[in-house]
Amino acid sequence: MKETIKILLVDDHHLVRAGIANLLAGENDLEVVGEASNAGEMIDLLKVQHPDLAVLDIALPDMSGIELARQMAKEFPQVKVIFLSMYTSEEFVFNAINSGAKGYLPKNTSRNELLQAIRAVYKGEEYFAESISNTILKSYIKKAKSGNLDQLRNESLLSKREVEVLRLFAQGLTNQEIADKLFISIRTVESHKNHIMQRLELKTTVDLIKFAIRNNLVNL
Repeated sequence: MKETIKILLVDDHHLVRAGIANLLAGENDLEVVGEASNAGEMIDLLKVQHPDLAVLDIALPDMSGIELARQMAKEFPQVKVIFLSMYTSEEFVFNAINSGAKGYLPKNTSRNELLQAIRAVYKGEEYFAESISNTILKSYIKKAKSGNLDQLRNESLLSKREVEVLRLFAQGLTNQEIADKLFISIRTVESHKNHIMQRLELKTTVDLIKFAIRNNLVNL
């Protein structure tokens, strides 16, 4: 029997929340356990419900979704956060990541991608839509070109295969695409990725991309 992922929806537009709830309806492993139109309602819900994950908008009437995510990280750290927002600029994306969010999707995302993101984040992964990942990558490339990055780390910490995996990952390939390109299994790709993060003391996929650019593993 599959575990049920309990979800809270936070958006100040009822029709948007209803639309998201409708998209999730019929999925046996997903359950919307509450909806909130602002941050205050969300905090009240969190005290009563025990969700696994929250889907937040950024534009809320009483405080921003980013401020709400920061508060949740302190008071309800077990609840994972995905942003679903029309705001996709660098400033919003990086503020969201810094608030502790594990996923970020534009509001025009497809149903399948929303489902994929929810399940990935629930499992402890991060999920950023392709457009969001491009925003992150372009920002680091810009900083690398301007010489504003920290001192480079020692690439010799990684094996040749791990460097290959890291390079392909930083170029935007999925685990499946990396596995196909290197003729290895997805599980092996995931294992390499975990080893890379442990050895380099990195915590997020953003950190991996940043490291790859700093060490000239991605062409700028």
